[in-house]
Amino acid sequence: MASIIAGLAGGVVATIVMTMVMMVMGDGGPPPTAALVAKFAGGEPEEYAMPGMILHLIYGILAGAVFAVGVPLLRLSLGSVAVAVGLGLVYGVILMIGGMLFWMRMVIGMEPDRDMMVMFGTVHVVYGVILGAFLGTGILA
Repeated sequence: MASIIAGLAGGVVATIVMTMVMMVMGDGGPPPTAALVAKFAGGEPEEYAMPGMILHLIYGILAGAVFAVGVPLLRLSLGSVAVAVGLGLVYGVILMIGGMLFWMRMVIGMEPDRDMMVMFGTVHVVYGVILGAFLGTGILA
């Protein structure tokens, strides 16, 4: 069973990898979380690129802990790397759908174009796979 600490650490690693992929695939603009910060702080998302990245890192860390705690609650096991990666992939898809439907559309009020949705989906799947692989290895179990 993965510990909360392992989930937090896995969240850090997965978010860093996800962010690197996002930077390669993206258009150079700020992350969607910058638009969230701008919505509540006022101003334009470009003004909040760094706070948006910090918020995204916090989300990723907490999501790692939720995964580590949630998987055993569902009576599933992260006992093998292959199973953990598969569960992580599913979790990444769930985060992608939640991000697109709830955060982007309902909270921020964005209507992402096709390219943004592809990038958003890809990086969340990467996040889930990396998180699952990290926890599946049992490094910090």
